[in-house]
Amino acid sequence: MNSFKTIFCSTLLVLATLGRVNAGDTAEAATWQLLPQAQVDSAGIFLDQIVLTPTANVVLPHLRLAAAPNPGQTASLSRNQIMELAQKSVPELFTTNWSGATQVRVSRRTRQFMDSDLIELLTDSLQKEFVKDRGQLEIHLSRPWTALAVPDEPLTLKLGELPSAGVTPNFVVSCELWNGREHIATWQVAVQASVWREVPVARATLHRGDSLRDADVTMERRDILLQRDVFLNFPPTDDSVELAENVPTGMPLLNRSVRVRPLILRGRVVEGVFQDGALSISLKVETLEDGMLGQTVRVRNPKTRRELYGKVQNEQTVLITL
Repeated sequence: MNSFKTIFCSTLLVLATLGRVNAGDTAEAATWQLLPQAQVDSAGIFLDQIVLTPTANVVLPHLRLAAAPNPGQTASLSRNQIMELAQKSVPELFTTNWSGATQVRVSRRTRQFMDSDLIELLTDSLQKEFVKDRGQLEIHLSRPWTALAVPDEPLTLKLGELPSAGVTPNFVVSCELWNGREHIATWQVAVQASVWREVPVARATLHRGDSLRDADVTMERRDILLQRDVFLNFPPTDDSVELAENVPTGMPLLNRSVRVRPLILRGRVVEGVFQDGALSISLKVETLEDGMLGQTVRVRNPKTRRELYGKVQNEQTVLITL
């Protein structure tokens, strides 16, 4: 429906144009000047892109004659070929008043694709598909880049498979450059990458067992690819998180540096309960390791020195399993 409307409007425009020409003096009849060369985009070769008229009273329709040549290639159209192609869509269109070149050489509009263009597209694709909200990706090419001519149109970059380790400080990625459905190029690109993010860093020495909520911690922008185990869920919302190890001044907090505060601490004497149906036996036991709610820990009967296992019920009780 849209193509029919376009052809219909073009036909009316041409008829109106021809009517104005016929009504004028024959000495002032419109002359179609064929350009010696023209540049087009991927949409195709259009009549008003390759032919000029010497008067503003004659406006040529934006009529598609043929497909655009591939990037780096050219197409040549003679005057007769142009009229034949135009009349396929608008049969009433006809002129013998030609000037200019005998044929037009058509090529694609191009521009230089620089390393900055590749970095921008590659960064955007990697950020959306792999890094996401982990931080701000920054990349540099590991090897010199040679600029190449590409269509002067909006371009997209499609990623191939990354190494199994994903985005790392140094990796190689395959990518394809596209202009709509038109494939432009394929590369293997060696990349140096950083992912920047605000991370918790010890402003003073932090000690094992201290509450993370009260720890002397500041936020600094660091590359989390160089330290992949950085603790990112900071700050904690309550006092249930504590330091699991000492952290020197200036060092980032790692996942192993923090833990949920255990309900039972190693070396404490708690109530050990053994249940078998209606039978329940309790005894004092010594905990041999820290334990959180529901966690199974080792305990020891201080009288018999026998080691047992118990599931943490609360701060004072473990359920003995035999």
